[in-house]
Amino acid sequence: MPDSGASRAQREQHEHIPTSSDGAATGAPAAPTAAGAPTTPPPAAARRAGLLVTLVLGGLTAVPPLSMDMYLPALPEVTDSLHAPASTVQLTLTACLTGMALGQLVVGPMSDRWGRRKPLILGMVVYVIATAICAVAPSAELLIGFRLLQGLAGAAGIVISRAVVRDLYDGDEMARFFSTLMLISGVAPVIAPVIGGQVLRFTDWRGIFVVLALVGVLLTLVVWKWLHETLPPSERHTGGVGDALRTMRGLLADRVFTGYMVAGSLAFAALFAYVSASPFVIQEIYGASPQTFSLLFGINSVGLIAVGQINGKLLVGRVSLDKALGFGLAVISVAAVALLLMTSGVFGELGLLPVAAGLFVLMSAMGLAMPNTNTQALMRTRHAAGSASALLGTSQFLIGAIASPLVGIAGERTAVPMAVVQVVCALSAAACFLLMCRPWRGGARTERQSTD
Repeated sequence: MPDSGASRAQREQHEHIPTSSDGAATGAPAAPTAAGAPTTPPPAAARRAGLLVTLVLGGLTAVPPLSMDMYLPALPEVTDSLHAPASTVQLTLTACLTGMALGQLVVGPMSDRWGRRKPLILGMVVYVIATAICAVAPSAELLIGFRLLQGLAGAAGIVISRAVVRDLYDGDEMARFFSTLMLISGVAPVIAPVIGGQVLRFTDWRGIFVVLALVGVLLTLVVWKWLHETLPPSERHTGGVGDALRTMRGLLADRVFTGYMVAGSLAFAALFAYVSASPFVIQEIYGASPQTFSLLFGINSVGLIAVGQINGKLLVGRVSLDKALGFGLAVISVAAVALLLMTSGVFGELGLLPVAAGLFVLMSAMGLAMPNTNTQALMRTRHAAGSASALLGTSQFLIGAIASPLVGIAGERTAVPMAVVQVVCALSAAACFLLMCRPWRGGARTERQSTD
């Protein structure tokens, strides 16, 4: 059974805290007593260590929104610069998402076997190289290929940051930490389109990739210096590829884990339908400037952050995670249906404001869906946090990658496909949650004890 709200980080201060690069915990080391037993570190030191870990993990989880959202205001410009249709340029988003999905399947089991630190640093180095190459890509086809490589490498930051959280926290504390990460990493989608729009004032779309490469270099240095190992050698898996596949098969055989995974992934797909289509919907259909688009995107991200903090600070511990999750999925579904009615002309010709309001509600409700699906799934998988995190991330990004090209299937002059994709994904997410997780039975509170 998971510890009810107890932080594993607090326990590790009293248990093993190795100090080598292979086994060092991410908190402040305890000072040994004369008998050799560790003592609890000073509260101020523990708080500083906790804040540092939060900032580092927040930076890592910001890699996907930085990679995607800084680039969004430039999509129309890329179509002109590379003489490619919009549907082809949208594949650069799909390629990056696909890479992030597949990369997690590799990096997650690697981190269970070799620890969190080494695979993470290797992935960040490759991410920097791939991003720099994107800046000089001469054609849409080559840009798609290097965006795929960028996603494959960037997957390390996503999957390992979730696994580190599972190494350190349990129960409600994990839900609160995920909500805090949403605050830190949520700054990225707020400022990324704004930065992208401002970069376009001084240079072209290639300059955006130069900025991303510099951000990658900074994150790599921060991880190398300050993020120590959180998975002790005694808790690592020693098997090879076959063992990793068996572990993942065992996880997928858990109906409740799979239900949370699929529900969260479908909710993410509804969000990414907006991310993929909004540059064309806001700028081409409603005539907004790149700067206006960036502002609206930032406002929506603020809504997501605010609801995420309400979840972590006010709801966790007072309302069950399943109730908060169910309410979030219900709001997403209602907002998606409203958007479909508005964009299909049921209410006549509407301007940008009502559509923007519907998108704001949909995005904000993600603050209830995303952290709670991750928490409920990971609470069942202490024995294989890296593999479980890989499955969660891969499912999210693969389904998001499928949703991305569908939003432009009817061309650039209608927002109906975006709304249809969002409705289908939102209602399917709610159905998976109810039929597979069966929250009224409370089965999600029981952690799997399997050692697949």
